[in-house]
Amino acid sequence: MTPTEIFDRMRARWLANLPTYEADSLADDVVVETPFAAPGHPTRTEGKQQVLDWTRAGRAEFPVRFDDCRNVVVHETVDPDVIVVEYELVGTHTTTGVTASAPFIGVLRTRDGKLAHWREYQHTLAIAGHAASSMTPTTRRVARRSGVGAGPRRRTG
Repeated sequence: MTPTEIFDRMRARWLANLPTYEADSLADDVVVETPFAAPGHPTRTEGKQQVLDWTRAGRAEFPVRFDDCRNVVVHETVDPDVIVVEYELVGTHTTTGVTASAPFIGVLRTRDGKLAHWREYQHTLAIAGHAASSMTPTTRRVARRSGVGAGPRRRTG
């Protein structure tokens, strides 16, 4: 798969409220980074099984349904295995019904048609502000533990 095809699959999974990645789309030594992750969240996860475990647990516990992935811009680079993607995720908190959005930038690298590296830059202040205004103490604790955001969750179009 091309980098854009992999991103399109990620986006489709976000909007289907599934974990971001499928095993067959990941390189064995895949790396997922979220350099601006909220305190207590990992900034780097390495290896196919670790990435799958982390995103599955996070999606299962994260009380947000992703409704849209909009304002998607894919920037191709001189390296055909790398794209830079800008996007905005819109989600609804499943307990409170509050809908909010946040912008993201991702750098996606493939190797042999599989995702080798995903680095996602999140607007953590916007996410935290929306989350704090809509979460109960229990959902706040779960969100801190879940590490959601990497996976991630996003779009094109």
